Amino acid sequence: MSPLVKKKGEKFTIPSKYLLFALTSVCAVMVILSLFTNVFEAVLNRVAGNMIIPFQRGITYVGGFITDKADNLREIEALLEENDLLKTKVDELTLEINRLQQDKYELAHLQELFKLDAQYESYEKVGARIIGSESVNWYHSFLIDKGSDDGLKVNMNVIADGGLVGIITDVGSNWSRVTSIISDEINLMGRVLSTEDNLIVSGNLATVKTNGTISFSQLLDTDDQVHTGDKVVTSSISDKYLPGLVIGYIDKAGLDANNMTKSGSLLPVVDFNHLDEVLIILDLKENYEE
Repeated sequence: MSPLVKKKGEKFTIPSKYLLFALTSVCAVMVILSLFTNVFEAVLNRVAGNMIIPFQRGITYVGGFITDKADNLREIEALLEENDLLKTKVDELTLEINRLQQDKYELAHLQELFKLDAQYESYEKVGARIIGSESVNWYHSFLIDKGSDDGLKVNMNVIADGGLVGIITDVGSNWSRVTSIISDEINLMGRVLSTEDNLIVSGNLATVKTNGTISFSQLLDTDDQVHTGDKVVTSSISDKYLPGLVIGYIDKAGLDANNMTKSGSLLPVVDFNHLDEVLIILDLKENYEE
């Protein structure tokens, strides 16, 4: 009986060796056809078109996207580097501008000191810089960077801003202390320039902080010739202050209870809230000869 023939009631099956032979034969035929004909070319092209090409497109898109991002990152890095360079340049220019502004301020201040030097040219003077103050707002007492090594002595007069600042009250080898005319402990003889009337100028830190004025008293003005704005200078009868140094201007004046003298307020010519450099007159009043 043939191996492919089965008895009645048995399931029909093909032996595996015949199946293997058949598949082998089909594969052999397909190989021969593919070698000598193009019968499968269209099918393979269609498969490639439907599967491989979209995949390649995806790879190309991803590659292009990554390339674009990489270019963007390089551009960003270049911009950041350029921004850092610009920031550095801005900082350098800012420092240069600040330096030029400081030079401009110092030049203007030195010009004012030069004018002041010319105003009191008959006196020998030396310049000094303020290096310390007892108050951050008002220079009622401060230190300068010149001392006995520079010829400075106690009771030498100090000027700035066109007028009298104060007097040296303590001296070291390379420093000195200046007590200004706004200090409460200061009293000096002044003179109204327009009338030649004498008065006493007294420091008053409270009023100078409030309205920028100090006090005066003992003004003999029986003819009411002294007016607001009249210039007041140091008097020749002062024991420590050289004559003719501008102190300030009359602000207010009122008759005292004795109906003989007047008292009031005086506006100093010096801005005691903004001092940086001063001039020290090396002549002492005790050695001064008119």
